[in-house]
Amino acid sequence: MGKATGFLEIDRQEAAAAPVAERLRHFDEFILPLDAQDMAAQGARCMDCGIPFCHQGCPVDNIIPDWNDLVYRGDWHRALEILHATNNFPEFTGRICPAPCEAACTLNITDDPVTIKSIERAIIDRGWQEGWVKPQPAAHKTGKRVAIIGSGPAGLACGQQLARVGHSIIIYEKADRIGGLLRYGIPNFKMEKPAIDRRVEQMVAEGVEFKPGHEVGIDLPVADILATHDAVVLAAGAEKPRDLPIPGRDLSGIHFAMDFLTQQNKRCEGDDEATASGNAPILAQGKHVVVIGGGDTGSDCIGTANRQGAASVTQLEILDRPPEKENKSLTWPHWPLKMRTSSSQEEGAEREWNVATSRFIGDEGGRQVRALQLHRVRWQDNSQGRMTMKEITGSRFDIAADLVLLAMGFTGPIGKGLVETLGLERDSQGNIAANDQDYRSSLDHVFVAGDMRRGQSLVVWAIREGRQAARSVDAYLMGESTLPG
Repeated sequence: MGKATGFLEIDRQEAAAAPVAERLRHFDEFILPLDAQDMAAQGARCMDCGIPFCHQGCPVDNIIPDWNDLVYRGDWHRALEILHATNNFPEFTGRICPAPCEAACTLNITDDPVTIKSIERAIIDRGWQEGWVKPQPAAHKTGKRVAIIGSGPAGLACGQQLARVGHSIIIYEKADRIGGLLRYGIPNFKMEKPAIDRRVEQMVAEGVEFKPGHEVGIDLPVADILATHDAVVLAAGAEKPRDLPIPGRDLSGIHFAMDFLTQQNKRCEGDDEATASGNAPILAQGKHVVVIGGGDTGSDCIGTANRQGAASVTQLEILDRPPEKENKSLTWPHWPLKMRTSSSQEEGAEREWNVATSRFIGDEGGRQVRALQLHRVRWQDNSQGRMTMKEITGSRFDIAADLVLLAMGFTGPIGKGLVETLGLERDSQGNIAANDQDYRSSLDHVFVAGDMRRGQSLVVWAIREGRQAARSVDAYLMGESTLPG
C-alpha cells in the first residue's frame, strides 16, 4: 500500500493549527488542513504491512491501508467509497476521535505513524466539497417501523443503516436539536455543527423522520412507542454525571461540565442568553476556573473557559502523572498510557496531578464558592493487588476558585423516565444489559447500543455499536440481514 519506500523518504506531516491568540477569539474550528498534494504524500507513507495493525486499533474496522493508497494515487472518490463502507460519519471521527488506529500503526513503533486521522478527514471533507456524498434511499420498503431513542452517533448510525434497507425509522431526541452530545457536548472549536446538519438532511432524504424535543418516558409514553413500532433501539447515552459529594457542594458556582458546555454550544447555535442558559448563565469571564477531571470533557471545559475570558484555569487530576513516553515493547499496538497535552491545554491551563478535593470553601456569606481545599494523594497496591489512594499527611493546600466544573466522567444512563418504565436489566456497572452480538435487552424487541450499553466511551465506538445493532434489528425483523456485521 502507498509507496513502497514512502515511509523512508517522507516525514510525517500533521495539519497545522491557527495561533493560540487568534483561535481564542472565536469558537470556530482552527485546524488548517494540508492540501491534496501533501495529503497524497502522507498516504504514500502507509507501509505494505504483513498485518495492518491499524485495523485492530480501529473500532469500526476502517479499511485504512486501502484508502491511504487511493489518496496517494489520487483516486479520492474511490477512497471515499471505501471509507463509507465501514463508517457512516467519518467527518465526526476525523475531527474528534483520539485515533487509536495511529497508536496501532506499525510506524508508531518509531513514534512516526501515518497521519490516518488527517487523511480520513481530508477524504470526507473533499467528498462533501465535490458533491459525492448523496442520499442512498432504499429501493423497496419493508413495512417495518423502528423507533430509535437518542440521536447521538449510535442512534444516527443505527437509523441510517436501517433506513437504507427499507425500514421506516423515527429518531426521538429529548433536546431541541438533533445530535446528542455531538451537538451539545462537543465544543464547536472541535467540530462545527453543520457537520451534523448536513448528515441529518441526507438521512431525511433517505426516509428517516426526526422528532427533536420529545423525551420518551417523560412527555411521550413508553407504552405508545412499544405498541406502534416493530422494534425499539435505545441509544440515549450514559449521561448521568459523577458527582463530588463533599462539604460545600451546595455552594453557588459549582456545576457539572455538560451544563457549562451545553450553554456555550447553544450560544454558538444562535440562541439568546435566556434560551441558552435557562436564566442561570454559567460563564467563566474574569473568573478563576477549576476543572476537576483530567479527561476529554475537562479539556473541552478548558478551551471553552479560555475563550470566554477566564482569569485563570486549573485542571485537577487525581491519578498519577503519566510517563512522557510509553514502553513500546510492552504496549504497542495497544492504546498506550503516556503524557498527552490537548490543544485546549496548550492554550493555557495549570495542570495538577495526584490531588483530591477535600472541601469547597465559600465566601463570607457562605453562598458562593471562593476556593478549594486540596490534598496530595499517593497510589499504592493493597493486599488484593488493587491500587488504592492514600492522602499524604500534611499535604493540604487551598487554591482560588470562582467557578468549579465537575468533569469526572459519567456513571451510566439516566434512569428517570424511559429506563425505569421499561424495567430493563442492568449490568454490574449500571448500564443496560445486552451483549455485543445481538444487542438485545431483557425485553424481546428492545435493543440497546452505544454508551447506554457499554458505558462512557468514544464516538467511534458508538458508531460501531449503532451499525452492529442495526444488523441485529434487521435480522430480527426480516429473518436475515444484508447489512455488514
